Amino acid sequence: MQFKEVKIPEGDRIESKDGKLVVGDRPIVGVLRGDGIGLDITPVMRKVVDAAVERVYRDKRAIAWCPLYAGLEGLQRYGSEFPDETIEAIRHLKVAIKGPFTTPVGEETHVCLHCAHQQNRAGKCEKCGKDDGVTERFRSINVRFRQALDLFACVRPVRYFKGVPAPNKYADKVDFILFRENTEDVYAGHDFESGSETARAIISLIKEKTGRQIRLDSGIGVKPISVFGTERIVRKALQWAVQQKLPSVTLVHKGNIMKFTEGSFVKWGYELARREFGDITVSEKELWEKLGGKMPAGKILVKDRIADSIFQQIQTRPDEYSVFALPNLNGDYLSDAAIALVGGLGLGPGANMSEEVALFEATHGTAPKYTGMDKVNPGSIILSAVMMLNHMGWNEAADRILRGMEQAIQDGRVTYDLARLMEREGRKDVRELSSSGFGEAIIERL
Repeated sequence: MQFKEVKIPEGDRIESKDGKLVVGDRPIVGVLRGDGIGLDITPVMRKVVDAAVERVYRDKRAIAWCPLYAGLEGLQRYGSEFPDETIEAIRHLKVAIKGPFTTPVGEETHVCLHCAHQQNRAGKCEKCGKDDGVTERFRSINVRFRQALDLFACVRPVRYFKGVPAPNKYADKVDFILFRENTEDVYAGHDFESGSETARAIISLIKEKTGRQIRLDSGIGVKPISVFGTERIVRKALQWAVQQKLPSVTLVHKGNIMKFTEGSFVKWGYELARREFGDITVSEKELWEKLGGKMPAGKILVKDRIADSIFQQIQTRPDEYSVFALPNLNGDYLSDAAIALVGGLGLGPGANMSEEVALFEATHGTAPKYTGMDKVNPGSIILSAVMMLNHMGWNEAADRILRGMEQAIQDGRVTYDLARLMEREGRKDVRELSSSGFGEAIIERL
């Protein structure tokens, strides 16, 4: 495949066959630096990953990094913050990792991709004075990646690192991963204003068909959840559990109230597990009714929990959970709450996946005031790279990075955000490091 700006390095293109990745010894992985602090943290991530891969596999394996462009770099190279070529390259390569990208949030017509300042004219940025980064406001680059590549699974692992100040008594037992459906529920929903023609028509239709009266001054929301969307997110969660040899998958829902959306999510999830993974899964009902509560060795337990109760349970007995599969809104709430349990290290790692493509990412913003200062914690994108290595089947290198990061934190060699928290907890041996310095501390401890 020929590209204009993308230069594919020598190496092995990752392929997908029969639903499984085929990864050579020199896989080509796309990398997008991002905007703002992405310019600082993404190179740190690459250095840590390369060191871990070299330390574990010596000269037998290496990643061939392929630079891709979006955001400011996309604007400068293509005249667009979201180039079509970048989408095609990610689809071609199958695996990529990215830093954070600027997302306009105000009412102004233009935004500067250097400093995220928003203004009502093109040309030179009124804040930073640069004249090559101002473009018309646009929809979130992150959301557009998900839509263009059909990245239906938002994947967020959450685990505790010893030494990180955390508010929860059982934080050290937290180690699970969330698979949040990325295309349905409120993301595909419709919201109709109180008093609008559509809201009144829906209220009238519901009264006609069911006899139920909704207050006439109500706003109306519609949230679709389909068999198709449910099955593929549950399938993805179960595939991860199988690949990583994890003990359970939990379906999270509010099916006791919304029986034909979230209740159906649970029903369809169990049916999918039974149909496609029946030889390796046991439902919670089967566990107690047929097996006397004793899990067979090597099997995966499939269970479900009401959404409100799971917020209690991840605080009081988090070690009972390893993989969650959730509709969109439940997943949004639970992933942020879970990260807070463990102290919010780097705001956590993340990825967005389709059946074939996986785009790993830093899950925080661009923090433009820190750009170029080599200051911000690169933990989110480094841990996202750990996910990427697991996804590729390079678990030994992934584990080595985790151990190196954990040891650096225990030794008090951390960036300013963690240093501040540790000192507040009374630690006297903390040494505040730069972003690149934290990367070096990890590498020293691989």
